Amino acid sequence: MITEAQEREILGQAYIPEHIVGLMKTLSGGEPLLIDGFLCFFKKDWLMVIGYPLGSSYRPESLEKAILRGLEKFKPVHAWFMAPEAPPLFSRLCSNRQRDDYYELDLRQGVPNEKLARIAEKASRELRVTREQQMGDEHRRLIAEFTDRETLSPQVRQLYLEMPKVVSQSKTTIVLSAWSREGDLTAFYVVELAALQFAAYLIGCYSRKTYASHASDLLFHEMIVLAREQGKASINLGLGVNEGIRRFKKKWGGTPALPYEYCEYKSKSRWLLKFLQQRV
Repeated sequence: MITEAQEREILGQAYIPEHIVGLMKTLSGGEPLLIDGFLCFFKKDWLMVIGYPLGSSYRPESLEKAILRGLEKFKPVHAWFMAPEAPPLFSRLCSNRQRDDYYELDLRQGVPNEKLARIAEKASRELRVTREQQMGDEHRRLIAEFTDRETLSPQVRQLYLEMPKVVSQSKTTIVLSAWSREGDLTAFYVVELAALQFAAYLIGCYSRKTYASHASDLLFHEMIVLAREQGKASINLGLGVNEGIRRFKKKWGGTPALPYEYCEYKSKSRWLLKFLQQRV
């Protein structure tokens, strides 16, 4: 388990969204703990290891040992981790593997592009932006429309579906919404502000039924304004996901900041755990 003091320390050292304890606890339903400087979550028969170390640089052998300690202690049926790079031992055991990059926008620079600022300003003449700490029926309908329309990985789809619960249970999550003159929700972003050094873009989606030109650009600009008001040095823009999303993030000045590798591991047999322990 993690104390309140430890959580504050983690938020001070955090550099990816998965280091935000409250967010991950709500999304996963698991209990947080630290294993050799790695934040982890566990519940019943599963274990999740956030393989981005707190307070030190990444070393595959350190993550390998932390995973083994977690497997030995909790003996989970299901386990998964995310890291800059899968440790060699577990790289061969992944049953589901994904690779990507975290994108980041450095706020210590000026406005990424004056043209984009003008586009956002023009869009603001037609759209009203609100900042709230709740999601209403309009947001849920837009999520349903978006998830039905887009091809999303199971993890990303679940993130969208769980977001109303995340917002309702958080004091540090802000919903940026763009509304038309007719009062229709055209797009929204969800931004997490709990980490000390950065704001985290969690999700964003737009409607084709109530589409408004450049609503996403207007919300991106508002997210920058919000993060700067909160004294953040950067915005973690999440993963690249696909070419269209990568292109949009790059357009606003986002750059690949950290490699990301996701790996699932499953075992119902004790002999495999013993075999892994002997290899370290």
